[in-house]
Amino acid sequence: HVQLVESGGGSVEAGGSLRLSCAASSTYRCMGWFRRAPGKERLGVASMNLYGAINYADSVEGRFTISRDTTKNALYLQMNSLKPEDTAMYYCAASARVNCGLGEAGFGYWGQGTQVTVS
Repeated sequence: HVQLVESGGGSVEAGGSLRLSCAASSTYRCMGWFRRAPGKERLGVASMNLYGAINYADSVEGRFTISRDTTKNALYLQMNSLKPEDTAMYYCAASARVNCGLGEAGFGYWGQGTQVTVS
């Protein structure tokens, strides 16, 4: 049974930081973070495969850092210099593909999400 559980969301002022965590039930070749702002589609934020290949959305490049701890089946997203436009529900996703990019179609497993609000 695939399980992805996000944590670490919350409310923060603009310029602040948050660290999201995702606990996975097993090791996946590629994992990523997506977000859905109110009234908008879900978009890829960052992804990382087992070999260290990383993708970032242009909107978060230089501010967010994705990392993995395969010994714990964990995925992280360090978010710095947060902006109000970063407000969204953030989802952890996992893929059996070696390279999954930032498109939803590359991922087959999803968490329930954790809310991030920046004011």
